Amino acid sequence: MSVFTPLQYEELEAFLAPYQLGRLQEFEGIAAGSENSNFFVSLEQGQYVLTLVERGPTQDLPFFIELLEVLHRAGLPVPYALHTRDGEALRNLAGKPALLQPRLPGRHVAAPNAHHCTEVGRLLARLHLATREHILERRSDRGLDWMQEEGPSIAMGLPENQLPLLRESLTEIAELKPNILALPRANLHADLFRDNVLFEGGHLTGVIDFYNACSGPMLYDIAITVNDWCSHPNGELDDERSQALLAAYSSLRRFTPAEAELWQPMLRVAGVRFWLSRLIAAQNFAGQPVLIKDPEEFRRLLAARRQCHSALPFAL
Repeated sequence: MSVFTPLQYEELEAFLAPYQLGRLQEFEGIAAGSENSNFFVSLEQGQYVLTLVERGPTQDLPFFIELLEVLHRAGLPVPYALHTRDGEALRNLAGKPALLQPRLPGRHVAAPNAHHCTEVGRLLARLHLATREHILERRSDRGLDWMQEEGPSIAMGLPENQLPLLRESLTEIAELKPNILALPRANLHADLFRDNVLFEGGHLTGVIDFYNACSGPMLYDIAITVNDWCSHPNGELDDERSQALLAAYSSLRRFTPAEAELWQPMLRVAGVRFWLSRLIAAQNFAGQPVLIKDPEEFRRLLAARRQCHSALPFAL
């Protein structure tokens, strides 16, 4: 189970009292987390999610709280921090920063179809449109600079036959970095994987886990999303799903020529980011009862993106 900090009933009960949401009925750890400790919490007045933030600087937490409030006000189905009777949203529990949020309805989709991808594309466009005019600035702690810094040291532990792929990818990132940073920007989810989106039937009901959110090129967020939602197990893109997602997105926000030019390289950049982060997680948490996602999935994906022919819908 991916709960890094276990909780006792009594300490959780005391923590929840200031929210005035009724008595604690039950709670359980959520096994799907890979970076933070999350719990489902049942109170008399409803169902909630409690997050203990395990990674990252605590000074970034007000950013997450503000971003989710902006998106909530814009009508997006996102969690948002509940406040105590004294107006506190960010608190401490078991020595960790803690947030209590409403539990959103729905389930994750393991095998998405084109309709699911259409819903996700439209949602991502709405997220970008809600923030691009008034961007809340936060630099990603796993952005281009991080890839260039961590990549060479991680390469030292890779099998010899995987080194060319990583080295070529890091060289491409260095060459394209100025052009990538000049692309149209907004606030990004930056981790919009299938396990961070909820559906009821064909209706998208929630987007969760904004702890990688940042400001940056919107195209990067789209590439991260397409790589997860629209790929076959061998890493190759599914044309029907990717075209559905991109068409739905572009129906709300048109792509620019610069974005169209960088689309295929951006798919590779997004692949590098998650290949590296999964390699690090596999090394750091080996042998521990923590969900570790397979790095090999993104090595295959990155290799497939070297021969990718995907194109954005008509750009203005």
